Amino acid sequence: MKIKVEDIILDSDPRIREKSQDVTLPLSEENKELLQAMFNYVKDSQDDAIAEAEHLQPAVGIAAIQLGVPKKLIAVLVPEKDGVHQVALANPKIISESVQNAYLDGGEGCLSVKDEHPGHVFRHARIKVRGYDLLTDKQTVISASGYFAICLQHEIDHLSGILFYDHINPDDPWMEDEEAIVI
Repeated sequence: MKIKVEDIILDSDPRIREKSQDVTLPLSEENKELLQAMFNYVKDSQDDAIAEAEHLQPAVGIAAIQLGVPKKLIAVLVPEKDGVHQVALANPKIISESVQNAYLDGGEGCLSVKDEHPGHVFRHARIKVRGYDLLTDKQTVISASGYFAICLQHEIDHLSGILFYDHINPDDPWMEDEEAIVI
């Protein structure tokens, strides 16, 4: 299975707002194949040569609902200074979160959102996520901070039908939080 840009549904499609369902573990072959294809899309989209040859839109994460599949599956690959953070999670759940917020200075984007939605998207600066990771083939608890934490929260939001721009204050899109970490 190979995911192409055309397979990704947009926010104009009502399915993007559907709530995703848990998947049974151990993963079925169908769900393994889907989750691996999601991870491969994200990985390949970050390789300039592959992305150009296959016309892939750059990504750091994807949720199954973005393919019209309402299953709790996400793939995230975030290259950072301290190394690459990569997961392909089934049934991810945030089990703890910091009080302190963080946000991307320039705002967020999404494979399923073509229109500009400028503004700060406040998220928890640090989180712990529990789920089954296909890449390590085990249940895991991930402690994430910074950009990786923001990406995980963005993808986990998709599982509840929430898009990043739902978090932007409509009255003051660029409002500041002096306590927040700016990334």
